Amino acid sequence: MKKIDINSLVRENIRNLKPYRSARDDFDSGILLDANENSFGAPYADDLELNRYPMPYQELLRDKIATFRGVNRENVFVGVGSDEAIDLLFRIFCRPGKDRIIINPPTYGMYKVSANINDVAVDEVLLTEGFQLQPEKILEAVKPETKLIFICSPNNPTANSMSVTDIAKVLEGFDGMVVVDEAYIDFSQQGSLANNLEEFTNLVVLQTMSKSFGLAGIRLGVALANPEIISYMMKVKAPYNVNKLTSQKALQAFSSLDDVTRNIEAIMEERERVIAELVTFPQVEKVFPTDANFVMFRIDDAQEVYKKLADEGVIVRYRGNEPHCENCLRLTVGTSVENDRFFEALGSL
Repeated sequence: MKKIDINSLVRENIRNLKPYRSARDDFDSGILLDANENSFGAPYADDLELNRYPMPYQELLRDKIATFRGVNRENVFVGVGSDEAIDLLFRIFCRPGKDRIIINPPTYGMYKVSANINDVAVDEVLLTEGFQLQPEKILEAVKPETKLIFICSPNNPTANSMSVTDIAKVLEGFDGMVVVDEAYIDFSQQGSLANNLEEFTNLVVLQTMSKSFGLAGIRLGVALANPEIISYMMKVKAPYNVNKLTSQKALQAFSSLDDVTRNIEAIMEERERVIAELVTFPQVEKVFPTDANFVMFRIDDAQEVYKKLADEGVIVRYRGNEPHCENCLRLTVGTSVENDRFFEALGSL
């Protein structure tokens, strides 16, 4: 159990912020002449009233996500991809030029980019060679100015889940915010830490509709956290951050959950086939364990293989510049046809 005073961690200017009050905060029906919208409508057939601004707080969508993830609406923030949530956490908790974060390379690169954009220092504690956290070293690296610790699980680019015990040690030992990025959680046998929000008030769980839901193009990200944290995110976000088209497509997905489940199962079946095929190649030194919709593997002359695959029209990701990832490529699990084409191209090399 970890209870902390969230308010004391928030930047003073954010605590004192009077958020922008949009027209839709006051009224959402009637003869709407309050927001300088185009009352004559869109220039084409439109059943969403796209000439009108969307609802600022997306209550219906947040209700659907809350039900799906087993939390309450007050625990849910929705934004423009997880990247918006990451940026908001920096703006809420980190003073530019003064505060710090901790990341655990190899990991998702956006944490460091967002830190650089917000002028926040980054301390790095490498994962072990088996790509697991080093909780004792993470806590040793904490400074008085450390406000956020980012943990990606399942991890990108390595595909493995982090030990829940290790994550709990970090949550218990750190008096700041621990952000656990679960973009790939629906491909993992490990349960979501969203179930632990009441136990740890300093926990923020990031999720997305880009991966298991197959909706990367709508840019819908989710943060699950203590209601006080969510209220600050709502306070700082842009008034109309999630547009009507994104909201409609996200809601539509929750009416097609059987299809979501079937696609996840199909991806996991293909994942096993991809692993079984990869290990038959003598040039493949190692295929790493995966809890995601991708596989990382070590292969001779990885950068050259990467380039030659691209010449064949098959695009994978070179990850050899990351710590402990020498000569590694990251392969998204495609359809059976796409995977067959990858193996055909790899075999031709």
